[in-house]
Amino acid sequence: MFPDIYFYIPAPFWPAQLPASSAENWAGFGLGIYAWTVQTYLKLHEAGVTCQLTDQLPEEGIVLFHANATRAGDIVPGPRRLLICMKAESPLCAQAQLHVVQNPCEASRFLSCYFMPHWPQPGLLPRLRERQNRFETIAFLGHRNSLAAELLGAEWEIELQRRGLNWQSVINTNGWNAQQSIDTSWNDYRTVDAIVAVREFQVQRPCYRSKPATKLYNAWLAGVPAILGRELAYRAVGTPGIDYLEANSMTELLSCPAQRQQDKAVRQALVKRGDRRALGYTPEVITQRWQQFLTRVATPAYYAWCNRADWQQTVQRWQAQVLNYCDRTSRRLSP
Repeated sequence: MFPDIYFYIPAPFWPAQLPASSAENWAGFGLGIYAWTVQTYLKLHEAGVTCQLTDQLPEEGIVLFHANATRAGDIVPGPRRLLICMKAESPLCAQAQLHVVQNPCEASRFLSCYFMPHWPQPGLLPRLRERQNRFETIAFLGHRNSLAAELLGAEWEIELQRRGLNWQSVINTNGWNAQQSIDTSWNDYRTVDAIVAVREFQVQRPCYRSKPATKLYNAWLAGVPAILGRELAYRAVGTPGIDYLEANSMTELLSCPAQRQQDKAVRQALVKRGDRRALGYTPEVITQRWQQFLTRVATPAYYAWCNRADWQQTVQRWQAQVLNYCDRTSRRLSP
């Protein structure tokens, strides 16, 4: 017997209008709180999984929520309520018994953190096949905080023009709960010949432990070569020089083979390998991973929690609070 499964969004954060399907290019999917709750609920519901999307905290069952949901007030475990926090970039949640993380580097059975790939861009429009070997447009499709300052200035665009290339950017600057200002055209790769997404140059070692590799998945699925920064998530799921290129300075970026008109063989190889890697990150595959997680991890954890004595549940709550404190302290001390 399976417990009831809920995706919880507190009433103050409930969207004014929900999308008709998980494939809709809905602006709300640009917000973490909806990308993880609404989209996951819809994907599972469409796959035949019995689950509910709710704005009321259920008394019992498996309750999944995004870390930003805690901004509305306390979300606490109950004797028969298992909380699973989809924590995204936030610290470990003091209230949750389990966590879903978006970077494989944060997965830890000891910390009850389980990796789940972030959903690829809904309604993604892949590069047009008729473009073939044309190489004219370099793009960035994402949020302002995902692009280095050096790539926001006119000098970068001028340098590309000198090389006969165009710079196409869809840069969103919305806050965590502001979907009205989101430009949803960041799903459109039809005329894109390569993407550049570097948050920071001159990184001593791979970083951004909590960030996902979504830009790499999207590039693979769109059939576009990607030039990315030195990040843990990209290296965890891909291989620099094999299925994407890595740039840690402006010099490296401008010398990347994917940036040169004559290096079409390199670009073709990157796209071909990316096509194979993309098979592991389609919405269908991620939906299956969610089903496995709910069946093999969440459900046993729920019954284990319900069978614990009151004092054992209290101890586990204290442990979660200690881990939250340690995680927050570690983040403050990290350079």
